Order: sequence, then structure tokens, then C-alpha cells
Amino acid sequence: IEVVTASSKTKMETANDYNTTMGSDDATAINTASLVGETKFEVYTDIIFGLAFLLTTFVAAKRMMWSHKQGGDETRVVTAFYSLILLTSAMRAVWFLIPKKFMEPSYTPTAVMAYSKEDKWVGAFVSEILVSAGSLCLFSIFILILVYWADILKKYFFPGARRSKPMITFLTLVISLVVLELINAVLYLFQVYSSEGMILVNSILLASVSIACVCRITIFSNKFRTVLMTLGAINQVSTESQVKRIMWITVTGNVFFVTRALLEVIFALSLIIYWFKHGNVQDVLSHPIWDTYIWVKHLSEVAILCLMLYILQSRFSTQVAAGAGGREGYQQVPDTEEETQPIKTVDV
Repeated sequence: IEVVTASSKTKMETANDYNTTMGSDDATAINTASLVGETKFEVYTDIIFGLAFLLTTFVAAKRMMWSHKQGGDETRVVTAFYSLILLTSAMRAVWFLIPKKFMEPSYTPTAVMAYSKEDKWVGAFVSEILVSAGSLCLFSIFILILVYWADILKKYFFPGARRSKPMITFLTLVISLVVLELINAVLYLFQVYSSEGMILVNSILLASVSIACVCRITIFSNKFRTVLMTLGAINQVSTESQVKRIMWITVTGNVFFVTRALLEVIFALSLIIYWFKHGNVQDVLSHPIWDTYIWVKHLSEVAILCLMLYILQSRFSTQVAAGAGGREGYQQVPDTEEETQPIKTVDV
């Protein structure tokens, strides 16, 4: 992708015009924001999302420490979920709460080439790495769920088949995504494309992963509900709580990934089409478009993180109740002909 370096002056003039259309009454705030191409609305947006992600960071940290103290195989997996939620929220909070004037030449993405003396290329690069790492941690939550679902389903549908360790499969998939992100970063550092090229590559990658997750979640959840209902009928026990949690994960996961896939596809196609028409993409990311992208993207992230915290907390509440009053929802199921172990509750 051939990229033309954007003029910081043009971006600031655009920001000033946008400030005027926003109808701001605070002239001082407008002038301060326009120095970095950031509107008053965008300042408030950063504060709102920064505090929201900071709150989920604290909640995830508290839950993670509590889960770690419980011990056991199941709680170790849940601790891993809380760790991923913690990392996602922390990186998003840092990205939003650090003032953009310290990181990037303007609020909206500009075509900053590596080693550029005029633009804050280091800040733009670090900013994009933070965004990419946060997205990987967020997507890793569902990748971990799908890996364990696949392992448990393989145990029941192919009882004699050899199964690899779920965590090894999970790490292999995540490392593969990390390698792709590192290649993207290296291409930027070698000046193959600008920071906007990094954003475009990330959009295509995340859209692809989102579509794959939607397909897998739908297929696995249908099979899992069938397995649980069959086991419940055979053992004459209730698996309703587990089925409900699977439904929650399926619905919320699919809504999130469908929204994310559509957002990233539209975003990527807009950049590509605009580049073919004008030879650059520096003007397509106006303040209104970028603000809409930020709100849809990160509001869905806050929602899915909160829902995952709720689902995990619901799981522990059910487990405590089961431990005190019986074994409902956690009956023994066969692993091999000689041994048994509880249903993996990572599916919920």
C-alpha cells in the first residue's frame, strides 16, 4: 500500500472546523484540544472509556486473586480467564487515559512513517501496539473457551481419539496471532507502509478471527447443549445451569463478534476503496467517522467484558451452592472406561 504522509496542519484545521460544528462554548478547551487535533467530545470519550476499562481492571484483579486462592484444575482455568480480562482492560485503560498529545500527532489516525522526524512516529507505533495487544487478549478469552469446548466434545464424540492438551492448543493459536502482529510491526518499522497500513492490516486480521469465532461458537454450543441434555437425562440430574451459561456465552459472543466483524470489514473496505480512488487514505478518517468507530468498537468491548465477569461470577455462585447443598450441575461423566471426572466447567 502506497501511503502519502498527512500534514499535521491540515489535521489541526479539520479538528478546528469540527470543534466549531460541535457547538462548543468553551473556547479555551477548543484551542487546547485543537493543538493535538482532539475535540472536546473526544476528550470526554477517552475519559469515559478509560474509567470504564479501569473499573473492569479492578474487578478482574480482585476476582483473579480470589480464584487463585481456591486451587484446583477448574479454578486455574477460570483464573486464566480473569487474567485475560485483566490484561485487556488494563491495556485499554492505558490507551484511553494517556493524553493523545503525548502519543500521536492527532486524535484521528494519520499516515506516520517510521523514523519520521516531523511526526511522533514512536508514539503512534506504541499506540497501535497497545491497541493490537488489547484486542489479542480480548479475543484470546473466546479462543480459550472454544479450545476447551473442542477438547470436551472430542472426548464424547470420539472417545478413543488422542486429545492434545487444551492449553497447548490455546497457546499455539495465540502465538500464531502474535507472530502475525509482529510481522505487521516489522513491516511498519521497515517502512513498507505507514501507521495507517498497520491499522488496515489489524482490521483485516480481526475481521477474519471474528468470523471464525462466530462459526465455531455456533457449532460447538449446539453440540454442547446436546451432550449436556443427554448426560442429564442419563444420570437423571439437572444440567440447566450449565446450558444457560452456554447460551449466554453463545449469544453474547456471537453478537460481539458479528458486530466486530462488520465494523472491521466496513472499516477496511472504506480504507481500501478510498485509497484506490485517491491514492491515499489520510482524509477518509474524519473526526465523525473515527468517533463512531471508537464508540461502537469499545462500547461492545466493555459490554462483553462485563458480561464475561457476570457469567464467571455466576459459575462460582452455582459451584458454591452445589458444594453446600449437593452436586447439581457437576455430575461425574466418563473420561475413559476406567475413570471419571467432573464436566469441565470452562464451557460455562
